[in-house]
Amino acid sequence: MASPIRLAFSPDSDDLFMFWPLLQGKVDAEGLTFVADRADTEELNERVSRGDVDVSAVSIARYAAIADDWLLLPHGMSVGRNYGPVVVAKEPATLASLEGKRIGTPGFKTTAHLVLSLVAPAFEPVVVPIAPFARAFEAVRSGEVAATTLIHEGRLTYTQEGFSLVADLGVEWSKLTGGLPLPLGGNVIAKRLGSELIAKVSRLCRTSIAWAIAHRDEVIDGLAAGDERKLGFDRAMVDTYLGLYANADTADAPEDVRIAVRELFKRAHAAGLHAALVNVEYAP
Repeated sequence: MASPIRLAFSPDSDDLFMFWPLLQGKVDAEGLTFVADRADTEELNERVSRGDVDVSAVSIARYAAIADDWLLLPHGMSVGRNYGPVVVAKEPATLASLEGKRIGTPGFKTTAHLVLSLVAPAFEPVVVPIAPFARAFEAVRSGEVAATTLIHEGRLTYTQEGFSLVADLGVEWSKLTGGLPLPLGGNVIAKRLGSELIAKVSRLCRTSIAWAIAHRDEVIDGLAAGDERKLGFDRAMVDTYLGLYANADTADAPEDVRIAVRELFKRAHAAGLHAALVNVEYAP
């Protein structure tokens, strides 16, 4: 019997949305079996270096360091079109006013951290894990950081928590690049699986995403039934969040998204944030 395909993805709704049909048997796995782990975004970014998973969600920024061993899947991307992670503070502020101050980041290998470094380079980063989601708000309230960067559902709830928007990194990226979308997260597949298995697993993941988009309400019901991230499940918030990050761009990355991926790596290299200019390779 073939070994199961090991998946790893984050606690956020759009990751589980993509893989839920495959893991729940809603699509034909064509004889393969899949097992899944969920982990913090930065932990996933580290885990791909260990090679103990076959398919993993990662920050797009992380791909630059793992391109020799992993292919980027052309489906499953989280893309912001004039929106993205947000930097928030207790009081109204600007990025310029935070120069030299401590700003929370979800991890040094995340796309949010890379984009923040491109648009506001003079700050002191402090890693604030994304889980539990309240941790980032607590870090600002306690004075641990002057502001913090929110990804995942936290970007939808900061006003309810009494915080002010400093900057939307998707907006800042769009201004910096003349309107390009911001590719935030994606899925990678290990080259060691070989071309035949890579093509098969990629096709199944693509089918799972398409099924989820076509059966959106059923998948959200499934997420609600199995949600382990928090005691409550805000269906409206999940629906809004999926509208942002589980859509046509997720089904298959269009050309402007692929251009934006290359542009992200080009600018990171030019700024000295990435040592080499990466060659992006996509799976079928």
